[in-house]
Amino acid sequence: MSAWELAQLNIGIIKGPMDSPVMADFAANLDRINAVAEQSPGFVWRLQTEEGDATSIRPFDDPNLLVNMSTWRDVQALNRYVYSSAHVEIMRRRREWFERMDQAFLVLWWVPQGHRPSVDEAVARLELLRALGPTAEAFSFRRAFPAPDASPPLAPARFDDTCPAT
Repeated sequence: MSAWELAQLNIGIIKGPMDSPVMADFAANLDRINAVAEQSPGFVWRLQTEEGDATSIRPFDDPNLLVNMSTWRDVQALNRYVYSSAHVEIMRRRREWFERMDQAFLVLWWVPQGHRPSVDEAVARLELLRALGPTAEAFSFRRAFPAPDASPPLAPARFDDTCPAT
């Protein structure tokens, strides 16, 4: 088992206040989708207030910019939640509630097991990804990096034509 966990931050600019009609369906589904995450294999932690709400955490100057941050056992666990659970139905509707963003809005990085990243730490990782592209310090699903303590992958088997056929 790895001594590392995968942290993720994603941000989005909402099309109106959380209590507005345009955000009603999104707001109505938050508790259900958060419960799906928390019950998913590999889920570890998510950023939230004592009341269980992350939408009221607004670390940016733009009051319409929401943050979602969590930690997971590994990339595969987060990937299964994002793309193979009830979360995908909400993700398909994101254009109803969120403005299109021209820059990276999701960043992944490895943290020591038990570490709970701060929002400032997460924003710094997002800025690193935006500045340098994917690196072992800040990456995306498209170009994921293994945990720092991961074994190197085995080299693919290679046919050696000097061996006699059997």
